[in-house]
Amino acid sequence: MIKVVAACGNGMGSSQIIKMKIAKVFKKMGIEAAIDHMSVGEAKSAAAGYDVVFCSASLVDNFKVKNNRTKIVGLVNLLSEAEIEAKIIEQNIK
Repeated sequence: MIKVVAACGNGMGSSQIIKMKIAKVFKKMGIEAAIDHMSVGEAKSAAAGYDVVFCSASLVDNFKVKNNRTKIVGLVNLLSEAEIEAKIIEQNIK
């Protein structure tokens, strides 16, 4: 099972929506994932404890993870399940 976090500016609305969308896509793809959501501020310090961080493409530069394991995935359209699925495939997330 992979550990995933959805991050947004405040850790409220957008991250919850991203969490719901990525959960749906992971389920469709048969990938088991434990998914949390939080603000970018919280996620910056917690990112190293996750396999994948999903956030808005404009927030990707906030993350400077010093391990080779954590993938930072920026989304242009937070509501697009097609984009989420494409990013999962592109980043080889399993």
